[in-house]
Amino acid sequence: MDELFTPISTTYLKAAKDRDDETLFTESKPSGHAHAQAQPVQITTPDAALDGLKAQPDYDQLISILECLCRSPGATSPFSLHTPSPTSAAIIHTLVTEIAPNYWIVLQDHSNEDDAGVHDLELFVDCLRSVAGINALVANVKALLQEIKLSARDSKRPDSKLHISIFIELLATVLHGNTAIRRVWFASTTGLHSEALRTAQSQSLLSILTSGKLLSVAAEAVSVIGHDGVKQDCRWLADGPDFSRWLGSNIVACVRSQHQEPPLLFCSSLFHRGLSLGYADNLIETLTNDLLLHQDGDPELFGNVCLSSPSQTRKVLATLLQHLSARFLDSLALQQDGSDPTIAAVAGLIHSVTKGHDSRVQELVRWCTSASGAGLGHATALRRSVIAVLAQDRDVTTDVLEKSLAQFGDGLYIRHAAILQQDVHAEILLLSAGYVSRASPVKLAMLLRSSAYLGSISNRIAATQVRARFLGMVVGEVLSSLVDSKGQKLDFKMEELDTEDAARLKALAQVKDVVGSSEALLSQDLPVVHKVQTTPQQSKPPKKKPKPALEPITSVKPRTIIEIVDDSDEEEEDDDLVPYAKGSDPEDSDDDATLVQRNKLRPPVYVRDLINYFRDSESYEKQKLALQTAPSLLRRKANYGTEVSAHADELANLMVAVQDKFEMEDFDELKLQSLVALVVSQPKTMGPWFARTFFQGDYSLSQRTTILVTLGLAARELAGYGESKRQVDAFASKRLPENIERLYLSDQTRSSTVPGSSLKTLPPTALDNVTRSLTSTFLEPLAAEAADTSLGPDALKLQTFTKRYKSSAGKKPRVRAIPNTTAAVLAGSFFSPLTAHFQVALRSAKPVVLNQVLLGVYLQTLGVIIHAAGPSTLSLPQLTSELWDLLLSVRQHVLGALSSLKGWHVAMSSLIAVNEGDMRGLCQSQGRQVVETREWVSGVFERTRGDDGGEENEVKMLAAGVLIRLGEAMEKYQALLMGDMIGF
Repeated sequence: MDELFTPISTTYLKAAKDRDDETLFTESKPSGHAHAQAQPVQITTPDAALDGLKAQPDYDQLISILECLCRSPGATSPFSLHTPSPTSAAIIHTLVTEIAPNYWIVLQDHSNEDDAGVHDLELFVDCLRSVAGINALVANVKALLQEIKLSARDSKRPDSKLHISIFIELLATVLHGNTAIRRVWFASTTGLHSEALRTAQSQSLLSILTSGKLLSVAAEAVSVIGHDGVKQDCRWLADGPDFSRWLGSNIVACVRSQHQEPPLLFCSSLFHRGLSLGYADNLIETLTNDLLLHQDGDPELFGNVCLSSPSQTRKVLATLLQHLSARFLDSLALQQDGSDPTIAAVAGLIHSVTKGHDSRVQELVRWCTSASGAGLGHATALRRSVIAVLAQDRDVTTDVLEKSLAQFGDGLYIRHAAILQQDVHAEILLLSAGYVSRASPVKLAMLLRSSAYLGSISNRIAATQVRARFLGMVVGEVLSSLVDSKGQKLDFKMEELDTEDAARLKALAQVKDVVGSSEALLSQDLPVVHKVQTTPQQSKPPKKKPKPALEPITSVKPRTIIEIVDDSDEEEEDDDLVPYAKGSDPEDSDDDATLVQRNKLRPPVYVRDLINYFRDSESYEKQKLALQTAPSLLRRKANYGTEVSAHADELANLMVAVQDKFEMEDFDELKLQSLVALVVSQPKTMGPWFARTFFQGDYSLSQRTTILVTLGLAARELAGYGESKRQVDAFASKRLPENIERLYLSDQTRSSTVPGSSLKTLPPTALDNVTRSLTSTFLEPLAAEAADTSLGPDALKLQTFTKRYKSSAGKKPRVRAIPNTTAAVLAGSFFSPLTAHFQVALRSAKPVVLNQVLLGVYLQTLGVIIHAAGPSTLSLPQLTSELWDLLLSVRQHVLGALSSLKGWHVAMSSLIAVNEGDMRGLCQSQGRQVVETREWVSGVFERTRGDDGGEENEVKMLAAGVLIRLGEAMEKYQALLMGDMIGF
């Protein structure tokens, strides 16, 4: 092998002294610079702190720098990180962009280990607890969101979402707690010697908290990274109602601070500007609960904060009254004879807020007499409390009476105001008249001799609406009884004036409520603290109990087991045993025996158990059992004591808000059945509740749609109609569309414009089958007549299509007659609340009902309800007038989409159908509306193509049917319409 290794070259090195004794490996000592980096950095200037942060410090160096930055400014170091300056801005920018992404998780881990870690985390958060720190965090989140939008497909920074979650969590930590705003304000304004600088910092803080920038950026971030990417205790920052409650809790903590810092003016500005976030009810209710309805409350402080702006006083007082009514008065059993202690306590609370301020008292007067005021949808107890407060001043009560009487007799008000609105104003009139009669009977007598009173009663008696005349007669008799002697009292001698409703209204003039103490309403628990709800998965697991020590195993001597087998009885025993079929037990169908559920939940048999099941939103079994059991349970217990009625509001809140977290197959159907069962079981209370919740509740578009569908289906069931058996192909326009069209068109040309064809339409709901049934019934006779016209004279036919239709229609099972009691419930508890709240909603800035996707369902619901009430409804003229005026008022809003346009025509078709037996009376009382409607529908018909065979075709056919019906009525009763047609 040696010959294989041939040296190529040889190099000789110089011999070194003692080379063999030299060690091969030596330890390299750190240089002076490296040793200096290992020691904590001594920070003496802000520039040195900034350089240290940029030099990628380790954990100990970072804590040393943070302690220096958080040190209070003194004579030796006047620098303050929270004072606006270029250096402080650079330091905060470095902390947010470089330190937070690297050390935030480390600081959290250390805070979970010991108290020292908590101190380190608090140091870092304190450095960012200022206006500049919040702005820096929001700006970075916004920049990362913009980067994700621009590079959605090819993202250059895959860690953007992770950084966004860190910044959102850090921002939530900075703003956590009820004292966060006070600490931020104090840190940002301390050390500023100029009042102008302090004002500028305060305005900056107000802007970032109340302009919607912080809330919108956080909400967008959560939507981009997903709810799973944000911790549960940080999601309140992106939720509008929770953010408004947090804002209200911080305002309460600010005004209750002993040092009055921040000042009261800042807190008032923060409140009034916070109302513009869109969640005013949550903000006002938080301050009401903490500053008014608490044992340590201060009504004067509440007034200085919430009622200091004249432009917002009306809104705050209206929300305050609504909250007090919902919490104390709506479920109160009224006592007509004497003063109720709860009403007196609420009156005392209102008086404590308004006393000594004429402007606030005038807002209460305006609330009582305005067209959309007086607590529509709330109990009479609320109006009794407000009038009791105003009755402290005789002149103010007289002013309320005069304004109420002038409004009560106004002709336009009688004709166009919602009937529920007229009811509450009539209650205000009667209550104020009672107090004036006791305080100044001469003033009331003079008022009843005036032309205003005589004109009001005359206009009421001459009204076409039954309820309007009823209210006029009740008011006339009550006011006459207060002034005239027994022999001169006004008495109409009408049967409807002897009902319970009339007795309730007449008793209001005898009510003597007092302004009492509000101590009974105050709670003694601590004010509401903004706490973040945690899911059971994120809550700390309970400590497990230590398992008992195992007993020592001892040797047990085996015992002899003797088995005796008797062959004679074996065959007989086997004959008695019947083996189960394979797979007969569903519980044992799983191969893994550990997955078999042995402790099955039992269906709830009480309403309280049903409520508990709905509340447990994390249990699939409880949610499914609650939805499956609710319809039958509610129907079975509807008239069984007060078990359902006492918990109806709570059940309705839970069932409307329940969500399909587990993706159940029949979730929507079960939820709808449960809601319908609740409304059917308690129609007089749940009908108004659902109508009010649709307009005022904080629900999504799908939830509001479910509320409308519930009201429509419940009205049909109460009226005695079963589910429609008609299929989609049974729609009359599917079979003879060209005949109806030809019947109306004659020689007219068709336009090619499609209204709203590019807009999104509403997905099918359970109400669609009902509306198809109604419209088919409306169009089928017209289709038969159109077929007869197009096929020649009737003399040449063995049987016309019209006779054939009538004969087939006669074979259908009759629907039972609707009793007047049911029709009255549908009119008063379903139809009137929906129309009354609609008129109030139109006066708001952005009515939710005008959403194109929702407006069609709303109008269809009104059509279904008025059709369910039927022609036997005593208040049909009033319902017809209200619905017709409503339909004409939303004409400009339904042209944007086919779904809303179809809903408009469905409602109009139902309106004409229920009045078909008295078209003469309809033309006589609604002549101008008939002419105006026909003109507008004619324009819609001409602009709609209707050749797609879908929703557009249905709209065109419904428009043709409406035109034919109104045209026939106008031709037959043209003498009655001549006056209106000349002026049209």
